[in-house]
Amino acid sequence: MPESPRGTRLPTSAPVPGSAPAPGPASVPGPASVPRTAPAAVVALLALLAALVGWTALRASASPAGAVYEAESAALSGGAAVATDHTGYSGAGFVGGYTDGNKGSAATTFSVTAASAGGYVSTLRYANGTTAPQTLSVYVNGARLTQISLPATADWNTWNTFATPVTLTAGGDTIAYRFDSTDSGNVNLDDITLTAAPAPPGGQYEAESAALSGGAAVAADHTGFTGAGFVGGYTDGNKGSAATTFSVTAASAGSTPVTLRYANGTTTTRTLSVYVNGTKAVTTSLPATADWNTWGTVTENLTLKAGANTVAYRFDSTDNGNVNLDNITVGSTTTTPPTTPPPGNGQTYDAATAFFTGGPSVATSISGYSGSGYLTGFTAQGAQTQIDTAVPSAGAYTVSVGYANSTGSAQTLSLYLNGIKDSRLSLPAGSGWRSVSASVTLRSGLNLIGLQHDSGDTGDVAVDGVTIDGGTALATRGATLPYTEYRAADATTNGTVLPAGRAYPSLASEATGRSAVQLTGTGKYVQITLTKPADSVVVRYSIPDTSDGSAITAPLTLYAGGSKVTDLTLTNKYSWLYGDGYHDTNSPAGGSGHHFYDDVRYRNSGTWPAGTVLKLQKDSTAGGTYTIDTVDTELVDAAYAMPAGYVSAADYGVTPGGDVTSALNSALSRLSGTGQGLWLPAGTYGISGRVNLSDVSLRGAGPWYTTVQSTAENGDGGLYATGGRNQIADLSIFGDHTFRNNDQGAPTIEGAFASGSLVLDVWLEHAKVGLWAVPATGLDAAGLRVRDIFADGVHLHGGSTGSRVEQSDVRNTGDDNIALDTEGGDVTACTVSHNTVQSPIQANGIGVYGGGNNVVEDNAVSDTVAFGSGITVSTAFGQNFSGPTTVRDNLLLRTGSHNGNWNSDIGALWIFADAKGDITQPVNVTGNTIKDSSYQAVLLSFGHTISNLTLDHDTIDGAGTYGFDINNVTGAMTVSNTTVSGTGSAALNNPGGYTVNRGPGNSGF
Repeated sequence: MPESPRGTRLPTSAPVPGSAPAPGPASVPGPASVPRTAPAAVVALLALLAALVGWTALRASASPAGAVYEAESAALSGGAAVATDHTGYSGAGFVGGYTDGNKGSAATTFSVTAASAGGYVSTLRYANGTTAPQTLSVYVNGARLTQISLPATADWNTWNTFATPVTLTAGGDTIAYRFDSTDSGNVNLDDITLTAAPAPPGGQYEAESAALSGGAAVAADHTGFTGAGFVGGYTDGNKGSAATTFSVTAASAGSTPVTLRYANGTTTTRTLSVYVNGTKAVTTSLPATADWNTWGTVTENLTLKAGANTVAYRFDSTDNGNVNLDNITVGSTTTTPPTTPPPGNGQTYDAATAFFTGGPSVATSISGYSGSGYLTGFTAQGAQTQIDTAVPSAGAYTVSVGYANSTGSAQTLSLYLNGIKDSRLSLPAGSGWRSVSASVTLRSGLNLIGLQHDSGDTGDVAVDGVTIDGGTALATRGATLPYTEYRAADATTNGTVLPAGRAYPSLASEATGRSAVQLTGTGKYVQITLTKPADSVVVRYSIPDTSDGSAITAPLTLYAGGSKVTDLTLTNKYSWLYGDGYHDTNSPAGGSGHHFYDDVRYRNSGTWPAGTVLKLQKDSTAGGTYTIDTVDTELVDAAYAMPAGYVSAADYGVTPGGDVTSALNSALSRLSGTGQGLWLPAGTYGISGRVNLSDVSLRGAGPWYTTVQSTAENGDGGLYATGGRNQIADLSIFGDHTFRNNDQGAPTIEGAFASGSLVLDVWLEHAKVGLWAVPATGLDAAGLRVRDIFADGVHLHGGSTGSRVEQSDVRNTGDDNIALDTEGGDVTACTVSHNTVQSPIQANGIGVYGGGNNVVEDNAVSDTVAFGSGITVSTAFGQNFSGPTTVRDNLLLRTGSHNGNWNSDIGALWIFADAKGDITQPVNVTGNTIKDSSYQAVLLSFGHTISNLTLDHDTIDGAGTYGFDINNVTGAMTVSNTTVSGTGSAALNNPGGYTVNRGPGNSGF
């Protein structure tokens, strides 16, 4: 099994005066014990006889196998003492006293002599009759070297040996075996034998001689290792910390094969992270070996500098570890570059974590990949991946594709940029990982680099990822957004800053960060200083409603550098709803108001440089008090030209300025299935009803330039996909909904999407729903801006599979911002990744309602207003769970809320077993940060069983009430490596006695 530096240990009972010797470590006369058998005179006589024989004086015996140093002749301290009450020892006795009462102090220090400075092996002879491995710490010349794990022996009269490599100075040295506070002790020591360490083969570095940390420790309780032992301790309890760091030498700089010898008896492939000179180079994948006594090798090509380097194998939080390490071998540096080398100073983006559909799958069997794995399976036509990348500005870039091709002949894949075919790549055959480059034109910010098997392609390659020379890193959590957001409450103002508050309904509770600025009269302003150049603004605001709910407008003046730019037109038309949230109206007679905020956008004719002061000022008496929440500023790319393979809508009579519903439907119908797409030039296109798409693409000049505007107030104006592979990109779709009514209205985009469909860079506002996919099969929805929606922002409905919602911002929705909903069928293998999710008013930030193998990862969710959580895993709707659900590496900030209908609080993370039954499929919650929760950080409810729930490496930092609140559920959960701090009530509330299995590494609860 994988080695743990701390094995299971049997308790040692206190000795009973006058009793027979206990079957355990020797108990030695001292303050806490009474002599059990021989009087002190007998011990003295034995020592005298040994001295007369001349073998155990204060010197080591010489033998061809090395110098032997008896433990009873060493310096003993901390309770360690000479004993003779077991048999089979050498010399005049052995050393015991390594009992629990002496933990942290017992030590045996040998004074040894080294003929010359260098490597030696200290082989300890010991007995361990506890039946479990026990640990001690080894010190050389007073410095701690390592922790060793000593396997059990048959009984206390049976002795075994354990070898530890040590580095000594010429002349006198000390080697100490100490029972430190982190050790389990409970062993007896007989002697050590010191021998010169055999020189390993050239380029080979033994793991037991490397620098060990984080729980990694030397062990020898399996066979077949080289040197004096191997390194274990890569167990789950040391996840995130265990590391073995080799100091190696390279003759010259360049790509160098480094081969790890390891054992993996888990039966599944395991991973570790490889660091070179302190920087992560690759995640290495270690296939299973036959058992723990069988060793395998994996080679990674690492870039080393000439001379000294460090190569570390770490058990990072993203790895699954549980392997043993024997050695590494550093081969010859390759100075000849690969066929087409990737450019320097590039940013690499991993294919294994990207969207894929139509055949590819993640694999790890080819060693040397750069990320968490690679994609294989591009042999079928339609197989594709879309890899998220980013660049700082629009322009020409070099994109390199990392691939492996062992077929013996060149293969081809088609290169796509943001869903548009760019070229066909030829991928020559060869050994190992290779790369091929292309010069391309990219837009600023997010770009999707696609690789697809088109007609005429061969596709029999593995894809590792892409590298962009001059690319920028994607956001770690949340979306990589094209704009910079400024909170009014943090800006300069002579207005009134609302006190932060979360009580619903209120303007503060719906504001970003729970505070905003009010401009109560003329001359009142709020201003920001640009940190980046910009030519556009989006202002999130609220103006008071009218007494009858009728729509009005009011001006807000925008100044740049002290000069007036324009009046922004504010309105109450799409805000101020009244009712229960499901059948709202705009009439104040309908109940308490909510959904207070709306957005207004403006694009300037010129660019404001960084440092420009933008001021929003109330210069008119109209509209009463204005409330300003946020200002988003952006430097917008020039309008996109019509791409190859598209036809202008003008050719079909579709022109801006009027109602184009009929003409647009006709144009899309004629292009359906032809392979040609329809391009909408810049302008605003009115639609009064449904626009159908079937196996066709619709694109605009960019969401700031091309707008499809519904003119059907609270009606059916929107796009509807009736089937096939559809693409909708680079435009805005604005509805004309003014309230939520479940019985009428339409999404901006709705319908069925087949594998390979794409919705990209689309801005959606003022609709019942933003995107409602029924179902989504292999759909990638990326780069969306979904704002001011009255129900769900993005909804993947029953029957959806293999789809992804990513790199999108969803703000100010009346229901879930993003939902995976099994009503109407199962939802499987869908991913919600890297989204910025803000201010859901009457539901959850992200909701997973049943399904299986779905993942919610790397999202930033903030400011839940009412009736919901940040993230919920729930059986409230649809079907039950058919497989595991993973919630990992998300940030939940100021989430959770109060449900006034139930008069109950809802946690930031809510595991909700409700109407559709128990939750018994695995729910894995790992690596999340849950911060400043309004009420509970984690809530389990209600009235059903929740089992197979695991939390690992999660951080709870601040909660209004409890860290964990377990409310009327049965079952069990396991919590490991989780920290709870800053709770208002208690870290754990578990009145029903729900089973909480506490793993290692927890604190605060």
